[in-house]
Amino acid sequence: MHVPDGFIDAPVSAAAGLVAAGAVAVSLKGARRELDERTAPLAGLVAAFIFAVQMLNFPVAAGTSGHLLGGALAAILVGPFTGVLCVSVVLLMQGVLFADGGLTALGVNIADMAVVTTVVAYVVFRGLVKLLPRGRRSVTVASFAAALLSVPAAAVAFTLVYAVGGTTDVSLTKVATAMVGVHVLIGIGEAAITALTVGAVIAVRPDLVYGARGLTRPLKLRVGGELVDAQAAAPAAARSTRTLWIAGIVTSLVLAGFVSFYASANPDGLEKVARDKGIDKKAEEHATADSPLADYGVKDITDARLSGGLAGVIGVGVTVIAGSAVFWTLRRRRSEDASAAAVPGADEGADAVPEAAPAGDGGGRSRTPGGAA
Repeated sequence: MHVPDGFIDAPVSAAAGLVAAGAVAVSLKGARRELDERTAPLAGLVAAFIFAVQMLNFPVAAGTSGHLLGGALAAILVGPFTGVLCVSVVLLMQGVLFADGGLTALGVNIADMAVVTTVVAYVVFRGLVKLLPRGRRSVTVASFAAALLSVPAAAVAFTLVYAVGGTTDVSLTKVATAMVGVHVLIGIGEAAITALTVGAVIAVRPDLVYGARGLTRPLKLRVGGELVDAQAAAPAAARSTRTLWIAGIVTSLVLAGFVSFYASANPDGLEKVARDKGIDKKAEEHATADSPLADYGVKDITDARLSGGLAGVIGVGVTVIAGSAVFWTLRRRRSEDASAAAVPGADEGADAVPEAAPAGDGGGRSRTPGGAA
């Protein structure tokens, strides 16, 4: 669903850019509350994994393919605000380095693929986990449903944007019907990938799944004929995420560097609808079409398998580095804010010490109430 340049006119693209910028700004602030010692290491990995899986187009209908959008997966694993940032990082890397998704349409893509999918998926997910029995299986079921609905929701959002700023005169009813129809099918693939991934993570490290927090029942022990809560041998947050992180990176590299060669070559949902309905008549060449990594291949490498695989590996590496830099910066800002909040008026107190210190005391040493240095 990467919208290219030329599909949406300049005023609406600019307005979408402002909406996307506002959403990212809100997400940067909200992510500081979500990112902790558990989610910060995982967030960059989630962005890299989404990048890798988006290279795996799967067939959904005759002559049409689809790929993961990732909003639901990111929101459930690391939180909705962090999820918006994860998908935004992926879209930025794809647009700048791989000429996938127009640069003037970047705001449209972030608003549609990052914001709409994440918000819709997380609202559906939270509603379902409140209704379903508390447990890991319910989290997986809710993940499936949330991901399934998030994709056609993004298709509807694109149709609304096109209704306002489309550059061609095409029947909106036909566009809406075609977009929603094909993206319902793509949503099934999205739901399966999301549920399998969330289920795999929750099976080994349920403490790392943001959407599963507070849903697991405490372990009970029978003492003197009564059931009492058992204290965990070690806090879940204290356990290392290194093993999961390494496994995730290796999986992402294998998917992007090797499995992607076997992905469907058919156009994705938006490309197929655009071609069939004629909404691509004014599509423009991408501003970075001559990029060394354009179209997910390394320039001047003639072997298609090697070219695509190397581009995928580079994409995973760049995405995990960029994403991790953003999320660790936000994590440090949260720690700094917490430290400042824990010592209110620290600056004022520091300035007052020299004035209160008597001559000869040096003014810089702390003193006990009794006056001893």
